[in-house]
Amino acid sequence: MSFSIQPAEPADAPDMVRLINSLAAYERLAHESRPDEAMLAAQLAEDASPRIEALVAHEEGTGKCIGFALYFHNYSTFLTNFGLYLEDLFVEPAYRGQGIGFALFKRLASIARDRGCQRLEWSVLDWNEPAITFYEKLGATSMTGWDTMRLTSDAIEQIADDPREDR
Repeated sequence: MSFSIQPAEPADAPDMVRLINSLAAYERLAHESRPDEAMLAAQLAEDASPRIEALVAHEEGTGKCIGFALYFHNYSTFLTNFGLYLEDLFVEPAYRGQGIGFALFKRLASIARDRGCQRLEWSVLDWNEPAITFYEKLGATSMTGWDTMRLTSDAIEQIADDPREDR
């Protein structure tokens, strides 16, 4: 099977939303998935601020969007340098095992290298053994000793509106 990898454009938002919902189902998080096609298209625009970037994989011949990698810049204070953060990489189940995930990751690594990034980071669910195995084969290491922390929009609002100066 032949495929191509291109930078995502705002016009790719409908296909990406379909894939995002498939990813959410795979990760057992469909109840949290609420992608907004118009918002995603706006955030993919070159003049968006802040901006996200993505790569999309299309099946040759049909043009069907079969995978994506969504990423953005992060920053390391220890390295005083930018890195890339891979938010999600997903290939439709019927197309797995054909090199598409590797091609997306390879292109992302090339982008990181070309931009002078010294890190490429992402999170993976601890039960997702196929993904963990894939990443380890690429040379990735687990960041043991670190836990991911998150504030949701309600908590962000509560903290931002808190009149106290310290807690």
